[in-house]
Amino acid sequence: MIARVAMGAVVLAAMVQTAGAQDLSWSEVERGRYLAIAANCVSCHTDLDHGGTPWAGGREMETPFGVIITPNITFDAETGIGNWTRDDFWRALHEGRRRDGAHMYPAFPYTHFTRMPREDVDAIYAYLRTIPPVESHHVPEEDLPLPLRVRTAIAAWNALHFDQGVFQPDPERSEQWNRGAYLVKGPGHCGACHTDRNLLGGEREDEFLRGGVLENWHAPNIRGGAHGGIAHWSRHDIVAYLGTGRNEHTAAMTRMGEVVQYSTQHLTDGDLNAIATYLKSLDDTPRDASERPSDAVMQAGEAIYFDNCAACHHADGSGEPDMFARLDGSNKVLSDDATTVIRIILEGAQAVPTDAHPGPLAMPAFDWKLNDDQIADLVSYMRNAWGNTAPAVSPSDVADLRDALAE
Repeated sequence: MIARVAMGAVVLAAMVQTAGAQDLSWSEVERGRYLAIAANCVSCHTDLDHGGTPWAGGREMETPFGVIITPNITFDAETGIGNWTRDDFWRALHEGRRRDGAHMYPAFPYTHFTRMPREDVDAIYAYLRTIPPVESHHVPEEDLPLPLRVRTAIAAWNALHFDQGVFQPDPERSEQWNRGAYLVKGPGHCGACHTDRNLLGGEREDEFLRGGVLENWHAPNIRGGAHGGIAHWSRHDIVAYLGTGRNEHTAAMTRMGEVVQYSTQHLTDGDLNAIATYLKSLDDTPRDASERPSDAVMQAGEAIYFDNCAACHHADGSGEPDMFARLDGSNKVLSDDATTVIRIILEGAQAVPTDAHPGPLAMPAFDWKLNDDQIADLVSYMRNAWGNTAPAVSPSDVADLRDALAE
């Protein structure tokens, strides 16, 4: 349903004709529709878990400091942004300020949207005006402890972590590279998930796209240059993953699956190639060698793997292209933080349907079958088999995540 709303160009044209007294340029609205998709606005501003109305907000966003509920961004005058002007909207995305001037919480990624130029922000505003207003009963209150709920405290946070300003192209780079850098750093706000954060929740610049933890997931390293998490992916692999949800290495699931479903699969091939060009330019530092788990752990893990995993992922961890993920060389398996791999084993996962791959694809949960020690042995084996090398995980790592997911 959301995709239809986002992509309904025909409906959009009709909406433009009735959008109100202010003139709307069809080309600007269409540009705004595309940029809203690139920014994946609908995914955050829809209560997906409870079948909420698209754009009407109500989604609970877990942060390390508490839960924030996303607001209604339809043009309803009472519960949405119906009274917002273009200048109000610009200040929100460029400065992180509400209409009343108060600071927004950085759960809203204005630290990334500030890279968007005025004409792009105005285009999104124009598009949102074409969406029928929805009266939302979700109140965007936050469940944050003091002093975090005091919005004036955000000024200090911004002073440390907010580099305000639109994207500046690098004249030494190609137009395609700059387009990719803009999409990744601006509307795509990839660093919001894939960059590690400090204790105050600010993104660490020296860890840009090297992986980060969010909502009990670890978004992996997506640097595509030498030693990067996806250094073994070609540009075609990146384009296929973002455009179809699958490639020969893996399939998009969980939070990234959502991004592919509502955002990247709808981008043009030109923009997907631009993103791939940019990511492939990001080198990384060589990984430190890790101590191999004991023979007992490797033998136990191997036995569990052959009993439960090898049928799909194959004995050598090579997976099945466009179906079951490769585990040899996987950036998820080799992440410094094994949270995502442990969680997928505990909960299972389902690949999202996309236009290219509408059929379901799922991995079952093993939380009922494998205890903490067995999962720790299994993950440690996967991280050190088939040429992989990464630190072993402990049963307490599994137990802590199992408890966190049960809350």
